[in-house]
Amino acid sequence: MSWLGYLFILVGAVFAVLAGWHAMDRRADQKAWNQLIETAMREHRFYDPAMVATLPEPARRYFAYTIQPGTPLHTVVEVDMSGKIGLGSKDAPNYKPMQAVQILAPPHGLVWKLDAGMISGSDGATPDGSWTRFWLFGLIPVVRASGKDHQRSALGRVVAEAAFWAPASLLPSGSVRWQAIDQNAARAIVLNAEFEQAVDILVDEAGAPTRVVIQRWSNANPDKRFREQPFGGELSQFENFSGYRLPTRVEGGNHIGTAEYFPFFKADVNAIRFPANHWS
Repeated sequence: MSWLGYLFILVGAVFAVLAGWHAMDRRADQKAWNQLIETAMREHRFYDPAMVATLPEPARRYFAYTIQPGTPLHTVVEVDMSGKIGLGSKDAPNYKPMQAVQILAPPHGLVWKLDAGMISGSDGATPDGSWTRFWLFGLIPVVRASGKDHQRSALGRVVAEAAFWAPASLLPSGSVRWQAIDQNAARAIVLNAEFEQAVDILVDEAGAPTRVVIQRWSNANPDKRFREQPFGGELSQFENFSGYRLPTRVEGGNHIGTAEYFPFFKADVNAIRFPANHWS
């Protein structure tokens, strides 16, 4: 066999290994997705405004707006979205069209599966760990991240997005407490294992959450060092979904509320579902 034949065999073997690796990632994503459904609350409970009667007034307004009385308390939500994602910086955003699907199960975790053309992959977190796994053309791994710092950062995102799309997960409990900020904002503090994450929710007069901010453990800074820094989103275009009034337009990113703010995530919600076996 000529050297060219051996080269073709080698290239084929490399592509086969990479394709198998990519398939393993997809199977791991689906396993985590199923795990998050299984870790969700299963008891039949329904929203009663009495559940929030002792909370700060902005928090009561938030729940009055987002959950109708008598609505089943779903703490797992699946979201289909489209929009654009910035793959660059504030000065050169490099926005690309994107499609994504997500399962959000606060405080346990999330799986966000992204397709942005050349770039695809997932971000996720479960009680067992967290990951970022992105591929170029579905064949070349370009981003791989995990570890303790990453998990703390990922769970910060889980709590922030709970305020977007899973308000029932922020009802007061042994793991969620609330504090007043001012007449139009309140703070939920969520405990999850050894992690504690606060989320500040700004509401309008009707109670719609217009801005959500956390201090996220992140290395998205010039020093590339993990530290607490602002992260969050602006919410709008609320619609009703099975008793929940939720935003269908979200823009967010790192350093929100500062001169360094870069809204790398701009999404329109196409569908919101509550997994059937979560309420069975």
